[in-house]
Amino acid sequence: MTARRTTRLTTLIVLPAALMLAATAPALAHDAHDGHADSAAKAVDGDTYQIDLEQLNDSGASGAALLSLDGDKLTVKIEADGLVPGQPHAQHIHGSTDGHDFRCPDKSADKDGDGIVSTAEGMPVYGDINISLTTKGDTSKSSGLAVDRMPVADKNGKLTYSRTIPVSQAVVDHIKDLHVVQHGIDPNGNGAYDFGKGKSELDPKLPQEATAPADCGMVRGAAVGSMPVGGVETGSGTTQGIESPGLLVGGAASVLAAGGLFVLRRRTGTTGTPRRG
Repeated sequence: MTARRTTRLTTLIVLPAALMLAATAPALAHDAHDGHADSAAKAVDGDTYQIDLEQLNDSGASGAALLSLDGDKLTVKIEADGLVPGQPHAQHIHGSTDGHDFRCPDKSADKDGDGIVSTAEGMPVYGDINISLTTKGDTSKSSGLAVDRMPVADKNGKLTYSRTIPVSQAVVDHIKDLHVVQHGIDPNGNGAYDFGKGKSELDPKLPQEATAPADCGMVRGAAVGSMPVGGVETGSGTTQGIESPGLLVGGAASVLAAGGLFVLRRRTGTTGTPRRG
């Protein structure tokens, strides 16, 4: 598992950072041997953080991400697999820039007992959207369901993403309090988003499968170790959130238009249980 993640990560970064990562590989392998290779991030250098993405909702998804800061520019690189093939996957940086403590949820977040940690159930644990990891255009919370600008997994369920985004000083100062969540699951294994698990609580036009979290990875340090404090923050960008009717209608059309029959490659793995730094 460690060797696979290390190989994946070396494709994400430019040569200087890759050399730095190679230098840390023995330490990562030692951590994995001791049972400490978890969904927390490790600092690759002073401004770059490695994150292991681990599955939520028994999705089979996993991956790796790098967050690299250069002044107020954040470069995000993600490689993931085990996602729903041929489907768009909304992805975001969640968490707090004002001292709240959020983390990746575990199965206890499934309050209604339907077997799925939905977006609404997960958000009190992992926090609201801070940055929408779109492929182009706006990256604020308002683009949280802009699935026409979200990356699409290939026919094998693999997804590769890279983008440099201007961020606020608050994000720069609190990068360790933030984490990556990818959405989109296929619990019935038919290779497409459908209404088998009901409607999304964000918009009844969307299947819950399209918006439920698939994997999550945390940056180690800062606020972990206590229960979340206060309400869910609004995140950066405009005050119009993902509940925007116009956005959701467009998102629903894009998700359903992208549907089709694909073979979903299932994988086994951990359940995305939150780890303590």
